[in-house]
Amino acid sequence: MPVWKRNLIVCWFELFVYAIGMSQIAPVLPLFIRSLGVHNTALIDQISGLAFGVTYIVSAIASPIWGQAADKYGRKPMLLRASLGMAILICSMGFTRNVYELIGLRVLQGAVSGYGTACITLIATQTDKEHAGWALGTLSTSNIAGSLLGPMIGGCIEEYLGLQNVFYITGALMLLAFIATVLFVQESFTRQDKQVLGVKEIWNSIPEKSLTIILMVTYFILTLALYSIEPIITVYVIQLSHNASNVALLAGMAFSATGLASIIAAPRLGKLSDKIGAQKVMLVALAVSGLMYIPQAFVKTPWQLMGLRFLLGLATAGLMPAINALIKIITPDSLTGRVFGISMPAGYLGVFGGCVFGGEVAAFLGFRYLLFIASALMLLNAVWVYFKVYKKLSPKIGHINQATTCQEA
Repeated sequence: MPVWKRNLIVCWFELFVYAIGMSQIAPVLPLFIRSLGVHNTALIDQISGLAFGVTYIVSAIASPIWGQAADKYGRKPMLLRASLGMAILICSMGFTRNVYELIGLRVLQGAVSGYGTACITLIATQTDKEHAGWALGTLSTSNIAGSLLGPMIGGCIEEYLGLQNVFYITGALMLLAFIATVLFVQESFTRQDKQVLGVKEIWNSIPEKSLTIILMVTYFILTLALYSIEPIITVYVIQLSHNASNVALLAGMAFSATGLASIIAAPRLGKLSDKIGAQKVMLVALAVSGLMYIPQAFVKTPWQLMGLRFLLGLATAGLMPAINALIKIITPDSLTGRVFGISMPAGYLGVFGGCVFGGEVAAFLGFRYLLFIASALMLLNAVWVYFKVYKKLSPKIGHINQATTCQEA
């Protein structure tokens, strides 16, 4: 088996476990906070939001730092650091005695993360160009699958084994990921003597700044649109359902439909981007995703909503592999980790902003208007990508490839 394929298999498992670790706390967090002595419902909501969101905010700050470290010391050491740190911190959450300790550990969890950045950078730099799109597309399914199954796994563990065991079992899985990295991940890495000290210097060294900005904004809008809908989709299902006894099941199925479709479609669309160009896949995926939000506002039953969300997942599955593939194409290998480190916070901020934005819009205008706004954001982004990426990328890539060839010669 080629080294890049073995790395992909191991990183897929590790990122899957990491995504579970980041998302499994969502359904049990209010219950755990209540077990720590907080009984006021409004206060539980506030603390839950703070404890959940603070990890993503800190991750957004720390990601560029770990991206720079990955370029300096290698991507495998970053995987080892993040997996071991996550294992220790998540296990420690099971021993907390008050909400201050819990929030502090969640802050540290965000600070030591950088795991997704290291995984993506490792696969992007260690996989040949002919298979990069497929590999990155396959890797993206691990994060989707972990985020999809994490809340369900956390809920099941809490139901049958207790609250603390949610943290202990997830920490044990992260320790297993650490061991798998030590034993099976291989990286061909040459340390760079040149050190870039700050974000400004990193940014100045990026050759394709405008394209990088567009890709980062696209990543932000994608996560903003997705996470503005998903946290409150249960409310919409309640409005559509006339049988209150199975609302939780229907909401879970509607939530899972998008992730399931992405798992199916992401490797195929990643492989397609290798053949026809990632910029083409990204443009079509943005346009179709934007259109798929509109009919969701007019559904009459939860089953219609599920079908449309499945189609939405088929479209959005092509976006992350295309974005990552384009970043790899326009960025020199010596800067790949740092550029991924700068771009990853866009996704973290999109998750946090989407949760807040979606709740506010739905509260004041209604869920259907939120769908229209999400559609407009995706379609406007598609127009921007058409003029600034699709029409201009081919000659730029040709110029980059020529320059790379001359440097190698």
